[in-house]
Amino acid sequence: MRTGIVGAVLLCAGVIAVITGVLPWPATVELIDRVLPVLVFVVAITVVAELAAAAGLFTFVAERLTRWARGRTWLLWLLVVVLAVLSTIFLSLDTTAVLLTPVVVVMARHVGLSPLPFALTTVWLANTASLLLPVSNLTNLLAQGRIGELVGHPVSPLQFALLTGAPALAAILVTVGAIYLVCRRTLREPYEMTPGTRVKNPVLFGTSAVTVVALIPALVSGIPVWIPAVQAAVLLAVIFFVLDRKTLRPGLIPWPLVLLASGLFLVMAALHELGLGDLLDAVAGAGDDPLSLVRLAGAGLLGANAIDNLPAYLALEPVATTPARMVALLIGVNAGPLITPWASLATLLWHQQLSGLGVSISWRRYMLLGLAVAPVTVIVATLVLAFTV
Repeated sequence: MRTGIVGAVLLCAGVIAVITGVLPWPATVELIDRVLPVLVFVVAITVVAELAAAAGLFTFVAERLTRWARGRTWLLWLLVVVLAVLSTIFLSLDTTAVLLTPVVVVMARHVGLSPLPFALTTVWLANTASLLLPVSNLTNLLAQGRIGELVGHPVSPLQFALLTGAPALAAILVTVGAIYLVCRRTLREPYEMTPGTRVKNPVLFGTSAVTVVALIPALVSGIPVWIPAVQAAVLLAVIFFVLDRKTLRPGLIPWPLVLLASGLFLVMAALHELGLGDLLDAVAGAGDDPLSLVRLAGAGLLGANAIDNLPAYLALEPVATTPARMVALLIGVNAGPLITPWASLATLLWHQQLSGLGVSISWRRYMLLGLAVAPVTVIVATLVLAFTV
């Protein structure tokens, strides 16, 4: 609700900026043309993930992980790491934060383990594992188009991954190592095997599984990602309309996120028209040398933890004038939001899920851990970028 209210206020402010001429109409049309496909994709992939979760797909996978690990908590955790990374890369960080978090919490409780290591895994990897593909994060979708403008031709998902692959791997490995250090005692404890649950509706389950599996290669095929995402969402919506109509509800569409993103796009564009870019030029510097890239990534980290990663990206995007600087900015705003609760929407959604499940985590502890891990993750990933780009 708060996200929706903030988004509505920002959207009204953006509309006022357009009406008053602060944001010129041609710039507004250009902005809409750029961000509309991105917002359509976000809505469609969210619907796909929500319906797949309702069909029991994520729960089924999590229960299989407990069987494969055979009572070894450290192995179960590593399997959850793989699941969280794949979920984030191919279905976006919000999917991992919103849908995978309750699954791994229930899974941990089901076998008598503390849910905190698994919950920490989903929220940190939802952020730090979201560098690889355009579909992994809303900022990446925006950056893909921007990089295409810089190089003079459209950038495919594979080309994007070639740019981000090495720093993405570095960010994931640093995060996984940090989680192990924090939770190593719990991860050494064994657990007892328990019976799994049956799939409630095999038709819905099978359709959802096939749709998600087929969607993944389509998202990296070079086709505009909103097209296969919309097709998958429509297909699942039709199946659910026939077999489980009550699951279809307006809440499947992430209205608060759409409002927030739309408002932020307009407001940040208006602020740039008023000279925000000149101020940020002095903060973020220029150049592709390691120090300059770390400086830009650091500005993204600070901006994300101060005001949220999406406005931080939008504010700093104009000073990221080369592909390497674009990736450095993404490292800062994607892998850096591990400190404050509001640093990314995924973190807020994650905490909401934990509260609903009765899992408490101290924000003070969360922030202290983030202060130790986020800068190291960003610096290591940026240096890897500097020496591999």
